Amino acid sequence: MKPVVGVTGPDRGGTAAWLCCRFAVWLAGGRAVRITPGRPMTADALDALIVGGGADVDPGLYGEEPATPSMRALRRSSRNLPRFLATLALFPLLWLLRRLLSTKAAVGGDTDRDLLETRLLEEALDCGLPVLGICRGAQLLNVVCGGTLYQDLRAFYSETPNLWTIWPQKPVRLRPHSRLAQALDRTYCHVNSLHRQAIRDPGPRLEPVGHEDSGVIQAIEDSNAPCVLGVQWHPEYLPQKREQRALFRHLIACAAEHVHANNDYSTRV
Repeated sequence: MKPVVGVTGPDRGGTAAWLCCRFAVWLAGGRAVRITPGRPMTADALDALIVGGGADVDPGLYGEEPATPSMRALRRSSRNLPRFLATLALFPLLWLLRRLLSTKAAVGGDTDRDLLETRLLEEALDCGLPVLGICRGAQLLNVVCGGTLYQDLRAFYSETPNLWTIWPQKPVRLRPHSRLAQALDRTYCHVNSLHRQAIRDPGPRLEPVGHEDSGVIQAIEDSNAPCVLGVQWHPEYLPQKREQRALFRHLIACAAEHVHANNDYSTRV
């Protein structure tokens, strides 16, 4: 039987990410099941867990208040005075458009999803389940492990604009001999970029193993676990890239080993 991989997402939206993850898992030899707050599951029904992207993680989970943009932050993110004045003039319009075009969950977070995914991650880590966190999923994995996040990355891109693209255009360097580098069979790759937050302080059990040129952490892993990985990019949107397909194959291979080990243990007891 194919390993069963739970893929988390919101109750509303997220269909494209789910379909792409489902295809990536199927291509790697697994069977994906969709998990949302309205359709919850427990980790003991799974052979691996993918925590997907989406709404911002609640800052309260890592002991912070939601950040609001300040004049100083806007000025710092603008490279010259005319750009700052234009940003300041357009800020109310951009804020209104975001409110009109975004779902409530995307703007104000998704508390139900935070609770569901936090529980699933805790259960998965406790029982040694293979885990892959994608974008928001990597951030939440870090928070569950005791880490913190940057709520706004604009300060990192005051000189070089942040890429916002579904195509693999952002260069990322991976730490040699890390589990992620071994899974992808490379230490350098180009990835997509669809995030405005990122990992600040890694949790005690996690290590940063991928960075972009600005210094922003792009990947984390638990080096003491066969497969506890988090990537800031969206590998499910890059099926044309061999190394991104290899990431899902690594997850399924670890899931199969987990099933085999558990079956052996059940036979012994």
